Amino acid sequence: MATLNHTPIVKAEMLIRKSTEEVFEAFIDPAMTTKIWFTKSSGRLEAGQQVRWEWEMYGASADVFVKELEQNKRILVEWSDSTLTEWVFTPRTDNETFVTISNSGFAGTGDEIVNRAIDSMGGYTILLCGLKAYLEHNIVLNLVADKAPDAHVNR
Repeated sequence: MATLNHTPIVKAEMLIRKSTEEVFEAFIDPAMTTKIWFTKSSGRLEAGQQVRWEWEMYGASADVFVKELEQNKRILVEWSDSTLTEWVFTPRTDNETFVTISNSGFAGTGDEIVNRAIDSMGGYTILLCGLKAYLEHNIVLNLVADKAPDAHVNR
């Protein structure tokens, strides 16, 4: 049986052809984020604050604590399971932003850690694809809801 020598750090990245200000705002303003990721939020992301995100179609929710927020540069949150997610916004031009999302701190058995890391990589990749379609083309793809339609609680 294989063992892990290092706990995985998941990374998903995407070029978004919008200004860094617009891309950053899409992650801190729930009016925008609810179009591409969760369906409900208790508020905007602000450093030192806790917010609750809900995925109503799945009957799921999570509390996140905003550990750090550097305007138009970086967001670091800690999830209720103690994992960390960091968003880094790197401007390329006035209308291009390279977004890097890293997720770390997975716990459990080796198999559980690997499964959570793989699931996280897929989820953050879907998030970035949805964000790109929304910001660049004003299209809401419903990627999160359509990923697991049989898991919806209100079918």
